[in-house]
Amino acid sequence: MIDEYLWGNCERISPEAPVQIVDIKKETTVLGGAGNVISNLLALGASVEVLSVVGDDEVGLLVKAMLTKQGAKASLIEQKGRKTSRKTRLMASHSQVVRYDKESKNNISVQSVKSLYEKFQEKINSYDIVLLSDYNKGVLTNDLLDKIISYSNKKGKKVLVDPKGSDFTKYKGAYLLTPNKKEAELASGIKIESDIDLKDALFKLKDEVSLAVSVITLSENGIAILEDDKVCVKPTVAREVYDVTGAGDTVLASLGFALSLGCDISTSVEFANLAAGVVVGKIGSATASLDEIEEYQASLHKSSIELHIKSFEQIEKISNRIKSQNKKVVFTNGCFDILHKGHVSYLNTAKSFGDVLILGLNSDASVKRLKGETRPINTQDDRAYILSALECVDYVVIFDEDTPYELIKLVQPDILVKGADYEGKEVVGSDIAKETKLVTFVDGKSTTKTIEKIQKS
Repeated sequence: MIDEYLWGNCERISPEAPVQIVDIKKETTVLGGAGNVISNLLALGASVEVLSVVGDDEVGLLVKAMLTKQGAKASLIEQKGRKTSRKTRLMASHSQVVRYDKESKNNISVQSVKSLYEKFQEKINSYDIVLLSDYNKGVLTNDLLDKIISYSNKKGKKVLVDPKGSDFTKYKGAYLLTPNKKEAELASGIKIESDIDLKDALFKLKDEVSLAVSVITLSENGIAILEDDKVCVKPTVAREVYDVTGAGDTVLASLGFALSLGCDISTSVEFANLAAGVVVGKIGSATASLDEIEEYQASLHKSSIELHIKSFEQIEKISNRIKSQNKKVVFTNGCFDILHKGHVSYLNTAKSFGDVLILGLNSDASVKRLKGETRPINTQDDRAYILSALECVDYVVIFDEDTPYELIKLVQPDILVKGADYEGKEVVGSDIAKETKLVTFVDGKSTTKTIEKIQKS
């Protein structure tokens, strides 16, 4: 389906009726429904093929084009006279004023079921796992569900379903379902208010739907799984929860991805929780890449300050991700031996030139070669830790060479920043960065003068 947004401002009420007049300024269109599952799978690096039914209309053509642009293969059956789902939201000052839908919700035709199933049989051997996103729009009919699940089991392919409605028996024989707490309560008839209720609901769903594994997603609290007749809740440890929108799509995608790689269910659930932990820290429906999940997993065992200290390999991946989000990367470097006001002022100014500030820090060996045997005063680990604690510094990378040229080649910054004392001199890395800026230091503030003052005292 298509999610369409009309963005505008509202400054007056209509004289014709007591309704707002919205002056439309911008229109955006994104894939909706299972589109977020597809986006999550593609972000993980999976090969994805989408099978569904659309109408023979402009919206159906748009869905095909957007899927192809994202990198997914689209095997879509056109049904004459059917309306492809499009949900239009009118937004005024970032608030939804009204939503109107154009779609067909009746069951697809017998011929469409036949064509879709034939296409499924043709494609299944090329893939490791089958994911079904049910939005109760008439595509996943009971007959089609029975055919797909039975044939998948015959071919040894696990079927994972994001279910809809109160009757889950239509998914009988699936490997697992991913209902949230509210959906599980509706389908099981059990109000989940305690651990005992949770266990009863998991057992009931497993028995009634003949599932291999029974799970219930608990939003930011993680995933409950029935293991050896015991309930195990694997929590999502999110540093900060901004928005749980789309977390269910991420769980379905990441569970399917991990299982397709041959991971057991316990490992797959842990992976899904890590992925969910990444996306709930973002605004709106979001995805989680393998790099982000790996970084997030490592972060769970580090302090928030240590998270900002990166290796060459890590900063290259981070830089690429930042630039893919159309954010401006700023780079600077130095020894920063005894941190003082001049340093902080300089770094704060550097950060103002872009979105993310990456700081290259000379290692102890590098400082000795540049400054002499008595330097540095503070070790590279101490210096990196203190710099990472500054609000204006996003990442610190220690380099061992005399210059940060190799590091700058990895980062490929938009803005390269150095001190004003480089006026008229060649700045290392200026041939790589898009722009070089020189920043004036605070008068009377320097590490050398601080050391001299201490020695005199």
